[in-house]
Amino acid sequence: MQIVEVTTPLQGEDFIKFPIALYKGDPNYVRPLDDDIRKVFDPNRNKYFKHGSAIRFLLKDNNGKYIGRVAAFIYERDCKEFPQSTGGMGFFECINNQEATNLLLDTCKNWLAERGMEAMNGPINFGERNNWWGLLMEGDATPCYGMNYNPQYYKTLIENYGFQVYFYQYSYGLDVNAPRPEKYYEKSHKLLEDKNYHFEHIDFKKVEKQTNDFRIIFNKAFGSREGVKDLTPEQATNLMKALKPVMVEYLMWLGYYKDEPIALFFMIPDLNGYFKYVNGKMNWLGISKYLYHKIMGTNRKMFGFLFGVVPEHQGKGVEGGIIIAADNVVTPKKRWDTMELTWIADFNPRMMKVAENLGAHVAKTHATYRYIFDTNIPFERSKIEE
Repeated sequence: MQIVEVTTPLQGEDFIKFPIALYKGDPNYVRPLDDDIRKVFDPNRNKYFKHGSAIRFLLKDNNGKYIGRVAAFIYERDCKEFPQSTGGMGFFECINNQEATNLLLDTCKNWLAERGMEAMNGPINFGERNNWWGLLMEGDATPCYGMNYNPQYYKTLIENYGFQVYFYQYSYGLDVNAPRPEKYYEKSHKLLEDKNYHFEHIDFKKVEKQTNDFRIIFNKAFGSREGVKDLTPEQATNLMKALKPVMVEYLMWLGYYKDEPIALFFMIPDLNGYFKYVNGKMNWLGISKYLYHKIMGTNRKMFGFLFGVVPEHQGKGVEGGIIIAADNVVTPKKRWDTMELTWIADFNPRMMKVAENLGAHVAKTHATYRYIFDTNIPFERSKIEE
């Protein structure tokens, strides 16, 4: 077997295309958009290169056929947040062969160690946590956009190498048209009757103000969490601009207390409901197929990708209030059947409880693994949030 570093555009395309044969015949696999993968490894389009570096590897068998791929990366702003300096491993794909897996992961380990790293987390993204994060453990349904999908044998390969689960990630599924549990309604209705609280969905006519409100809520609700940075006004604006082509106004909600922004619940159509028809390519044919299925409404699934309440209003029924407010608008339209909530880590039991109280069920389980190079150092799971 031979490790090949990706250094040419042609090898970059081989890196992107390798999984096609691996997943051939799997009805649940959705090929990621080729350009989404290119962006991750393009210094001109991925801001993480400003404070980090990444490398890609392909693995050939003795006949010259590709049998695996992997990437390793270091992001300087994150690597010091752990007891050991920590890099990342991701975009792992491999045949069911432990020797091949070990060679790929050893190559990542050695590259990281040469640059001062003492551990690696994976499979993760060289970017934000909302994409390509975690190994699929359970749940073989079609993945939502940006979500890792992999054969079940990857778990054995990864763990045999020495990785241990750092935290589990639970994606919750929900029947959009099913009634919520009665206890959920009781607390939420009391809050909805309080005139100090109100909820509204995104309105393009006042999106500038709502973008700033979103930024305030996000920073208060998520800014203190491990690996999450505060959004700048520019970043918040860019995010909303990026969402606009796929945004449905009545699916994105903000909550207020005395006109102060305190909660958000953002949903969009699950883009894989469209992209599964384009075979990874948004050329003229891919765009035509995307627009056809979007216009015809063939996709009946939503993706709840962001949910948060500022700390001082948590536990007061706001979590339920914003969801019920959204339900009152979304459900009568009869446009959507199911929703999948973005993954909630097991170190966040409060949000897990919110999802369970809503009547949601665990649809998929992913895991973020950690591997400490010095095996004499005790392994510790991610700390539970208070």
